[in-house]
Amino acid sequence: MPSPAARLRHFYNSKKQHVVLFSSIAIALYGYDQGMMSLINTNHSYLRTMGIGAESPLVGIIVSVYYLGCAAGAVLFSYFADRRGRKRAIFACLATASLGNLIMFVAGLGSQRGSGALATMLLGRVIMGLGVGGVDSVIPIYSSELAADEARGKALAQEFQMNIFGLNMAFGINLGVTVALGKESQWAWRTPIVVMQAYPLLLLAAIAVLPESPRWHIYHGRLDDARKALEKIYGEDAKQVLEEIVESHDKEADLHVSYLNMLTPGHAQFHPTVITVMGQVNQALTGYGAVSVYGPQIFELLGFDVRTAEYLTMANYISYFILMTGAWLLIDAVGRRKLLVGGSVVLTACFFLLTLFSALAMHSYDLHIPTIAPAVPGIVTLFVATGAFGIGWLATVWLIPTEIYPTTARAQAAAISVIVWGLANFAITLLSPIMFNNLYYWIFLIFGATNAFAGWWTYIYVPESGGRSFEENQEFFVTAAHAGSWNVRKVDGGIFKTLPYGEAHEPAERTPLLERVEDQMP
Repeated sequence: MPSPAARLRHFYNSKKQHVVLFSSIAIALYGYDQGMMSLINTNHSYLRTMGIGAESPLVGIIVSVYYLGCAAGAVLFSYFADRRGRKRAIFACLATASLGNLIMFVAGLGSQRGSGALATMLLGRVIMGLGVGGVDSVIPIYSSELAADEARGKALAQEFQMNIFGLNMAFGINLGVTVALGKESQWAWRTPIVVMQAYPLLLLAAIAVLPESPRWHIYHGRLDDARKALEKIYGEDAKQVLEEIVESHDKEADLHVSYLNMLTPGHAQFHPTVITVMGQVNQALTGYGAVSVYGPQIFELLGFDVRTAEYLTMANYISYFILMTGAWLLIDAVGRRKLLVGGSVVLTACFFLLTLFSALAMHSYDLHIPTIAPAVPGIVTLFVATGAFGIGWLATVWLIPTEIYPTTARAQAAAISVIVWGLANFAITLLSPIMFNNLYYWIFLIFGATNAFAGWWTYIYVPESGGRSFEENQEFFVTAAHAGSWNVRKVDGGIFKTLPYGEAHEPAERTPLLERVEDQMP
């Protein structure tokens, strides 16, 4: 077994490990934003500075415009990444996110109040969204071209566990400064905002040690630059790998796929695009964008006071992080479909139960029962629901698009995925505070119904893409076109309902670039 020193040397010299770590921290960046706004929304100083009330629809608008920025940033920086390079695009994304965060921090400083502070905050949210949306679309492309793991699902699920780390970090800082300074202090909401600068600044400092994508160099005819980049990764094997990538590029050079192609019915990539779009729509319909941003309000519906609700939210997020381990243990073992459908079943049951427990808690006085009686099972139910979402839905909908498209369409697919994610979460986070304030516990009934729909749609239309190569996954779409049906059960005898258990599969594109790198320690 290698010594700790040998492991450290391996990590220090491994570009693959550098890319995985870089990608994980980048994904934690947008997890931080989700946790950051949850307690800022209830800070009295913040609400006064923005000139809005606690129940104003503007609370949701400030949160949700970030997602519109993400959607725009996905298109802008994906285009930039194809034209100017992955590293330059990532640098621009991080700088944009940092600028937006700084604008948020200064909103309302000094004598600025009301509409001026509100406009500054909205501007900062949109600009930060542009940067984070770019990160979410460019990082998966860059990572897959440099450091894709053979266990595709496990690698992505582990990176998304860092998303929950970011959420925990943000809420923990939020809660700490709120307890220490109180909800009347402006520094209780400005501090969590400015601490977020650590993420883009750290990543900007580290990006210089990473190589540019050799595939990008080759696609732009820069063979010498591609060779130099490959030599940093492969050493003596660089020449052979370069020949293989050039051969792959020559085969795909005339197979360009545009956004219009992907959105045109009848085109070969329209079917996988519908699956990508509906995956993000259904993830939003699970309601967990609302749970991440408005966690304390949900626990208040179970009858808890504000501070207790905040502590319970922190405990729920810690549980979330721990339970995400189940995602990367199961995603390649049982497949994507089972996690998605199973997650929807559990979430549907949990939200229906939360409707009941919240109703009993809010009417406990009239019913002559102690509030704690329905509140405790409500806590357990919400913790279970959070784990079900993390294991079933968090990473899976981002993974499937990387497995069902040809190389020439993956950048567009990543951008479309982020665009739909941004628009769907914009709607959910905009409507959630309005629904909280008007529907109270009935909001859980709505989420129960939308989870049921998400599970049904997934079971009928989403093929199992795990354990198969790109060529094998494409067989599903070709066969579906010939069969005249998108129903997974009616395509090729239903073999795409499950993983290809017991078959000797060595997927051709499981590790796009680093499949030949040996991870043995010195």
